[in-house]
Amino acid sequence: MAPVAPIAAAPLIGGVRRRSGLAYLLLLPGMLWLAIFFVIPFGSLFATSLQDSPAGLFGNYAQAMSEYWGAYVRALAYAGISTLLALIIAYPLAYYIALRSGRWRSLLLVLVIAPSFASFLLRTYAWRTILADEGPVTSFFNALGVLPDQRILSTGLAVIAGLTYNFLPFMILPLYASLDRVDPRLIEASNDLYASGPKTFWKVTWPLSMPGVVAGTLLTFIPASGDFINAQLLGSPQTQMIGNAIQANFYKLRDYPMASSLSFILMATIVILVSLYIKRSGTEEIV
Repeated sequence: MAPVAPIAAAPLIGGVRRRSGLAYLLLLPGMLWLAIFFVIPFGSLFATSLQDSPAGLFGNYAQAMSEYWGAYVRALAYAGISTLLALIIAYPLAYYIALRSGRWRSLLLVLVIAPSFASFLLRTYAWRTILADEGPVTSFFNALGVLPDQRILSTGLAVIAGLTYNFLPFMILPLYASLDRVDPRLIEASNDLYASGPKTFWKVTWPLSMPGVVAGTLLTFIPASGDFINAQLLGSPQTQMIGNAIQANFYKLRDYPMASSLSFILMATIVILVSLYIKRSGTEEIV
């Protein structure tokens, strides 16, 4: 019997090439959007940061670090603490909604996002009333004698509380999405193998929810580190964050090169910290 001739691969290759060209065409609008609204403004920001510097090309950066390093430290510290508090608060809630809420799930999710229907500014102003010196919260903690200055408002504690509250939904929703994909049979199998509740959580539930943990912490930490509303309305001049310095240099002092330098340093710091965090957590595939 004569050998069967192999099927020609050219049409398949041509089809692959056509599909590849279509994929690039579909990517074009997104790439143009990024170029117009990210790459070009990013380059303009960097160019502005190098202007009007009597101390050399990068003199604005040296001045920014020497004058505002304390604001950078406070911004990263407040954002880190509020992110940790948000994770501690959000994880049990997201766990319950995803795995235990049953028919109440939709209602609970609506309640999670309902505060976002109000203005960010209004919610922060509301916390001024909640944390007022004569309010119930401050009076309660004063009765316990745990407030060193006998107040919460105009302190770093108030700023952290505001950041934690305002960005809490950004922590809950990714955690819920991640926990909702956990197969309950895996938890049942762990119990069948005589693993205790805590061991099941640390060996099964927590590793499976890590993409949600990483996404939630990034969505909370990144905007919190650059926020200035909470520090302005709930804090004092001693608790100002780097976002307040950027806002003051841009709108009040009209020192655009300094504001650009401060912004560029903040972005570079966040990119480095986020890259190290993602690499450390082992979830590079989520970004």
